[in-house]
Amino acid sequence: MRRVLLLAGLLALGHALPAAAQPDGRALYLEGCATCHGDDARGRPGQAPSLRRAGAQAASFYLNTGRMPLADPHDEPTRSSPAYPARERRALIAYLGSLGGPPVPTVHPGDGDLARGQELFTSHCAGCHQVVAKGGVVPGAVAPSLQQATPTQIAEAVRIGPHLMPAFPERQIDQRELDSIARYVLSTRNPPDRGGWGIGNLGPIPEGMIAWLLAGAAILLVLRLLGERAEP
Repeated sequence: MRRVLLLAGLLALGHALPAAAQPDGRALYLEGCATCHGDDARGRPGQAPSLRRAGAQAASFYLNTGRMPLADPHDEPTRSSPAYPARERRALIAYLGSLGGPPVPTVHPGDGDLARGQELFTSHCAGCHQVVAKGGVVPGAVAPSLQQATPTQIAEAVRIGPHLMPAFPERQIDQRELDSIARYVLSTRNPPDRGGWGIGNLGPIPEGMIAWLLAGAAILLVLRLLGERAEP
């Protein structure tokens, strides 16, 4: 009986202190984000955009990929280790989500079609991110590699269009197509390399360069051997 009463008391104590145990999303925002985005999250002209109606979707992407907060608001946000631990990120995302906007998107790569995903990625994304999603360079920015992106982060990027990337709403890329894109991106991490040596899977240019280098070395070796045989 005493054990039951003790357990009940501990449970009651745990329910009485949830607020103190949970990070305060608004307090974290005021401490780490308000300098650029403003205390009311309406942004500052020439410095940072409004976060009103940006939603949990954008907050999740930028915080979980370490793109925010920035040391300098004029820097390009690039992927890095998150600045906040997971519990604080969840609190910040919940607070910013409460200001309106879309929730974190759902994505199910297993429901997608791999061939369709490759087609969509080649049409919309490969020009910057390269066809095997290993990144590239575009005027004024770096198109990041997608090899570390989770399915949710892929979906978030498609919907919000981070930095110079265009956003693709539901009317342009629907849920089924989003699932297919995520499935294709995940497939690029372990390509089959049916032709042999993958050479980083960077496409025909590096493959051709290496082929020419190997061919050139072979020709020099043959010429050297022929020259040695021709000596008196």
